[in-house]
Amino acid sequence: MHAGQIDAALGAAASAFSRWHATPVSDRAARLRDAGAVLRRRRDELAATITREMGKTIVEAEAEVEKCAFCCDYYADNAARFLADEAFPSDSARSFVAYAPIGPVLAIMPWNFPLWQAFRALVPALCAGNVMLLKHAGNVSRCAINIESVLSEAGLPSGVFTTLLIDGPSASELVADPRIRGVTLTGSDATGARVAGLAGEHLKKTVLELGGSDAYIVLEDADLGPAASTAVRSRFQNAGQSCISAKRFIVVASVAEEFEERMVAETTRLRVGEPRSRETQMGPLAREDLRAELERQLAESVSAGAEVRTGGRRRGERGWFFEPTVLTGCTPEMTVFREETFGPLAAVMRVANDEHAVDVANASVYGLGGNIWTRDIDRGTDLARRLDTGGVFINGMTHSDPRLPFGGVKRSGYGRELSSVGIREFTNVQTIWMPDGGAAGSTPGAAASGTPGVE
Repeated sequence: MHAGQIDAALGAAASAFSRWHATPVSDRAARLRDAGAVLRRRRDELAATITREMGKTIVEAEAEVEKCAFCCDYYADNAARFLADEAFPSDSARSFVAYAPIGPVLAIMPWNFPLWQAFRALVPALCAGNVMLLKHAGNVSRCAINIESVLSEAGLPSGVFTTLLIDGPSASELVADPRIRGVTLTGSDATGARVAGLAGEHLKKTVLELGGSDAYIVLEDADLGPAASTAVRSRFQNAGQSCISAKRFIVVASVAEEFEERMVAETTRLRVGEPRSRETQMGPLAREDLRAELERQLAESVSAGAEVRTGGRRRGERGWFFEPTVLTGCTPEMTVFREETFGPLAAVMRVANDEHAVDVANASVYGLGGNIWTRDIDRGTDLARRLDTGGVFINGMTHSDPRLPFGGVKRSGYGRELSSVGIREFTNVQTIWMPDGGAAGSTPGAAASGTPGVE
């Protein structure tokens, strides 16, 4: 898109906002419910495009489309309640908070969940009365176009949602444009820092969901069968290309050998191959540079003493395949523990006890999600409160769910998506105060002399 087209799209979005935010929330929600129906009707087409553009297995791609549809249904059911005026007692007869939309929001999204990451941002934002412009990753342009077509087919007015086929520098210029009122980004911590800095210069609200190196803690009383099978699913889903994949497996030493054997056995049984086959469990990486980066991280960690228990090599001559890999004997100083690994590589470390596990888990610049496996739920809950992360899943796999707030701390970003918290991120939390029956314009709490009350 050239500069004139981008400017026209911004103008159309600003014009659409003036009408969309005045539309009753029930009507806005109804359009998003219709979008869910369109997603389900077009599931096969949309899933096939995901697989073709970034290599996700067709089964996972279909599940991604359904998750987007569920998100539409959830907000259609709950948006009015989440956005309702909220009463607050004060020094007045009546005071309350209203949640009003702020205007056009720019969404900068990555390629690894090309529909879900866009929908989990756009659905609550649009239900709240905002409009959105999407700058998607260049390798999933057809997915980006499909998102706009789904929403158009669902009856959303022109300009309420617009896909912009632009590059990074053009997106940076958009952040500075006064018509953009907020920015939401999912991506690397380095990109997030740059966007946050630019948005800060222009006093724009931002929500950032960035990288992760989630800890997966296995205590000595864990049920090792489900713990190992869930570990494999968490690490190798989407070929390991997920910010909330478990990446650092921290296992109490007394059960580490058995856990490692189970995990290695489960990993070697994964069916890797053509992503369009319904039998395939793991497809290729999305790009060659991702595979090269994974190889660097693996080589540095092996040089530092890690042991490759399975995998560790490229696979086949066609496509960017890499074998699902399990490393044991890892330490916090190794590359695979210090950096985010974005591919099918699991790093296992043994620890002495609960205290050691928490210390290792928190010794990361990231703080997105985490897992704890134990038969003692109270013990797990106590440890969960000590993890410096945005979410903790006990005896289960970390995942995003429209019903739960989602986001991180530290270099994993800030702000929250989803749930009631997410829909309010891009709203003006507006206090409305009314006097307690005195003369118009009087200020309860003012001194008798007419001196204004203290702030």
